[in-house]
Order: sequence, then C-alpha cells, then structure tokens
Amino acid sequence: MIPQPGEFAPFYQYYINQVPEGNIITNMKESLGNTLSLLSVLPEEKWLHRYAEGKWSIKEVLLHITDAERVFAYRALGVARHDQTSFPGFDQDAYVPESRADTRSTKSLLSEFTAVREASIQLFSHLDHDLWLRQGLANNHPVSVRALAYIIVGHELHHINIIKERYL
Repeated sequence: MIPQPGEFAPFYQYYINQVPEGNIITNMKESLGNTLSLLSVLPEEKWLHRYAEGKWSIKEVLLHITDAERVFAYRALGVARHDQTSFPGFDQDAYVPESRADTRSTKSLLSEFTAVREASIQLFSHLDHDLWLRQGLANNHPVSVRALAYIIVGHELHHINIIKERYL
C-alpha cells in the first residue's frame, strides 16, 4: 500500500508519486535492473558529461543515488528497530563534491550501487508488516518505514529520468 500523507514530509510526495503500483520490493528489484541496464552500456566519456555548468556528472548522480539510499535505509532500520532518535537531514550539495565520484571507475560505482540496493532489499524483505507502518522522525518530520522504501525507489527513478532527459 502506498504511504499516506502524514507518513512523510510533504516534499517527498514527488518521489513517492514516481513509484509504479505494485509490491515495493519488486519495484526495488526492477528499478535496480533497469538502472544497471541503462548505465552499464554508457560509453566511458558519457559518465563525466554535465548537461549544464554546475550540474553533476552521471558518476556524481549515481553516487548521490547510492549515498541517499544509504541514508534512507539507515533511517528505515532505526525506525523499524524503534530507535527514538530524530535522524538528521543531510546536505546533498555538500556530499557530492566530497564523494569524489568523478575519480572512480564506472565499474566500482555500479558495483557499490548494486551492493547498497541489495542490502536495502534484504532489509525491507525481512520486516514484519507492523514494522512497515512504524513511524519515527527524520529531519524533524514524521516518516514511516514504508515511506522510506518508496522514497528510495522514487528518488532513484527521479534521477534516472533526469539522466534520460538531460544527459543522453
């Protein structure tokens, strides 16, 4: 079931809306496969392409997706384990330059993305139904475990759509 308002900060609605209907674990697996199919065949010179001044390269976009998924999955783990911490926000614009993604091989970036997604799939696949509805605080907003799973997939789909529209 799709997360409802009140389970996430309003600015995440856009990401949640990107997720196709169906089982979220299936969506995680399918989006992983689709992303790998799209990116693994890109010529090496495309990976450093920026569609405008000051925009991220495809390498930076992929590592940003990976970093954000780690953050969202950590929040989901904490909420599922009933951690009462208010999980902090993170500044993507500070993370990306520090990632040094452009110095890495495309193979290493694809491998890391795959490993993180597979870890997320394992995490969410083994949660009891009641834990999916459990809520905590992230960046001072309520968030459910279920919403975080949808945010992971929707965030990825958002950035992959940008890659298709502006980079390729």
